[in-house]
Amino acid sequence: QVQLAESGGGYVQAGGSLRLSCAASGSRFSINVLGWYRQAPGKQREFVASVTRGGSTNYRDSVKGRFTISRDNAKNTVYLQMNSLKPEDTGVYYCSTAWSSNWSPDYWGQGTQVTVSS
Repeated sequence: QVQLAESGGGYVQAGGSLRLSCAASGSRFSINVLGWYRQAPGKQREFVASVTRGGSTNYRDSVKGRFTISRDNAKNTVYLQMNSLKPEDTGVYYCSTAWSSNWSPDYWGQGTQVTVSS
């Protein structure tokens, strides 16, 4: 099965930046879609951003202009550059894989904590 190793979470003040990374291993073929979800305490998990093998990206409205998702196909690694962070961005961030952008994720990472203070 595919395994996802995440890193880059941490504690920052509002307006700061973090870069998350997630390396996928164990996949016989290149992964079509890599993405990020997040979950705040007491809230449902929500979509953040995704990127296809060809480089097409999608973002939730609240992070557009602040977050940038990218990937290294040779390494099956996805990144999430987060700038101008807000307290509302606080939560556990999970990377994921999917067959297509229209399918729900089939594999998940263990999550990495992002905390943004006011």
